[in-house]
Amino acid sequence: MKEQEARHRRRWRDWSRGEKAALVVASLAQFSLAAAAWADLARRPQGEVRGPKWRWALLIGVNFIGPIAYFRYGRVHPLGTADR
Repeated sequence: MKEQEARHRRRWRDWSRGEKAALVVASLAQFSLAAAAWADLARRPQGEVRGPKWRWALLIGVNFIGPIAYFRYGRVHPLGTADR
């Protein structure tokens, strides 16, 4: 069974140029979004974060969902601005 799986596994050299470019772009977007979220979390005081910071730090590492959730739900917005 493993031999059969090994024969069907696609290697990087088998990917088209477009597939490689899409993977690189998606990876850069993911890492950039996570880095921005972690940097914001590190600079933000605990009082401006909904829930424990350690939990958000872990959640940010979950693909695109974590950083987007942090930016949308994890931060307390200053008075006078509405949650959108």
